[in-house]
Amino acid sequence: MRAATLALLFLALPAAAQDLQQVYRDAKSYDAQYAAARHALQAGLEKLPQGRALILPTLNFSGNTTGTRIDSYSRNSVNPPSLRDLHSYGYSILFSQPIFRAQSFLEYTQAEFRVKQAEATFGQAGQDLIVRAAQAYFDVLAAQDTLALVQAQKAAISEQLAQAKRNFEVGTATITDTHEAQARFDLSSSQEIAAQGDLETKRRALQQITGKEYAALRTLRPQVRLSPPNPANMQSWVEIAEKQGYPVQIQESTTEIAKLDARRGTAGHYPTLDLEASYGTTSQTGSTVIPTSGSSLVATGSLALKLGIPLFAGGSLDSKEREAAALHEKAKQDLENARRSQALSARQTFVQVTNGIAQVGALEQALVSSQSALDSNKLGYEVGVRINIDVLNAQQQLFSTRRDLAVARYNTITSHLRLKAAAGSLRDEDLEEVNRALQP
Repeated sequence: MRAATLALLFLALPAAAQDLQQVYRDAKSYDAQYAAARHALQAGLEKLPQGRALILPTLNFSGNTTGTRIDSYSRNSVNPPSLRDLHSYGYSILFSQPIFRAQSFLEYTQAEFRVKQAEATFGQAGQDLIVRAAQAYFDVLAAQDTLALVQAQKAAISEQLAQAKRNFEVGTATITDTHEAQARFDLSSSQEIAAQGDLETKRRALQQITGKEYAALRTLRPQVRLSPPNPANMQSWVEIAEKQGYPVQIQESTTEIAKLDARRGTAGHYPTLDLEASYGTTSQTGSTVIPTSGSSLVATGSLALKLGIPLFAGGSLDSKEREAAALHEKAKQDLENARRSQALSARQTFVQVTNGIAQVGALEQALVSSQSALDSNKLGYEVGVRINIDVLNAQQQLFSTRRDLAVARYNTITSHLRLKAAAGSLRDEDLEEVNRALQP
């Protein structure tokens, strides 16, 4: 009985609100883009052992067996007919060690840069996941705030509508006040439906990343203070983004690979030198019905230096060399473009953060002023110096300011994360810091 009672009490409790950190953990284990990037990293790491294999020795074993049947007939009676079965068996072992293969050594060096490229690509995917999870989380909060404010505004307009009707009945107001309040009420009903649809859309977007539906999410503290970028100098962020932004790191590796490709094209004209050693045996047995039989065993071994000198390949080596040189120049320009793009992204997000903080401060002050304006208009309406439309406008301004303030806070937080992502310095710890700004 006691266990059943506890179970009922547990079921009656509301679901605990999830925080941003939990949402990020869910996204990390569910998001398909991040999972694909993780497997791409695993594949990229295999480039190093594949490149190393080109300069390591190889050892091959081969075996064979052959059966032969020989029927021999003579036209004269001197040599009688004969039948012979021959069987041969053999195996060979071939050992080869590259001594000088310029292209192989360059390809091994390329493999090291391919690993760096894969690691940078995965790092970029990790940062993207943090930003996407945070953006989806705050999009839901913003949609919830909008719906709550629209519903609160609708309730306030409903009260104003009822008061206008009462004042009209007693003759202290005209029917115009009632019609104005009714129009605002109908409009708020339409806005409520739109806000409910937007909230559902934002929840589904979050579910696509995390694979879960959340009954409730923790909201921001009412008086949260947003910290400015550190360092506070835009140029510092630009320089960091140009040096260590993940798109720049990826393109730097791509440029080095293209550079080595150009060197490999030149190395195609170089000679190659390999050390080769082999050992094998061949055993042959024969049986004759008429008149003889015998068997033999032959073992052979060899050790050689194999020199190859490319002389002419139809012009393909020269063509590939020119192609690789052109692709190297293209990669260098792509690198410069990546640096410029990261610098622009750092500048834009820095401005968004600083302007966002200033906008939040202005909207906080505007919220106080809007509340005072509403209170004054309500008092003026009661004493007859303000009309109903003045109160409705003041209510609209107050609720719009509240909505704009909430959205500005969310946008500033996500812009701060994007700024760190542009600089390649966004980490899980940054998300923990944002998580501490949520209500317990």
